[in-house]
Amino acid sequence: MKIITVSREFGSGGREIGKRLADELGFAYYDREIVSAIAEKTSLDEGYIERTLDSSILNQVYPVTFSRTFAFSYHNIANATNLLAKQHQVVRELSQKGDCVIVGRSADALLSDLNPFKLFVYADMQSKIDRCKKRAEEGENFTDKEYKKKIEKIDKARAENHDFVSSYAWGDMKNYDLCINTTNIDIKAIVPKLAEYIKTIY
Repeated sequence: MKIITVSREFGSGGREIGKRLADELGFAYYDREIVSAIAEKTSLDEGYIERTLDSSILNQVYPVTFSRTFAFSYHNIANATNLLAKQHQVVRELSQKGDCVIVGRSADALLSDLNPFKLFVYADMQSKIDRCKKRAEEGENFTDKEYKKKIEKIDKARAENHDFVSSYAWGDMKNYDLCINTTNIDIKAIVPKLAEYIKTIY
């Protein structure tokens, strides 16, 4: 059984690489499917689950505020940690079904005992901003400065959530099998070559 995990900076195209790579290799692909599986197990709304898991777990477990009541903070902590545990369970279950590509969700750390092939996808800031603009939803008219702030916030949360369950730092290149800089790169063009490379070493 082969598992490829894709960790990525927001706007770097990591999700596209993961999907195209899975298609190229004939592997199962898991991304939003993880959130859907958690929703089935908990009967919670997918949007709520995604917002909770995509926010910094550390800020929810150790809230830096005194304006909330203890009961409200405890409720948030319980929800965040319960969903995190469900996420771990789902990632593990999906990984057992066969060859797969798993995007995000700290899968590289959670499945480290299974020796996955770990990808990290990154790009320079302007490239990430440009990619976000191209994929913006209708009516989304952020400035470059606003996109930069959004990217930095999301990547900070991804790093904190990953490092909460990992012995190594998110984005530390020496801890990945391959790091891909997508700045000015046509992702569609490189995926077949990437698939061939992975086949030769994994």
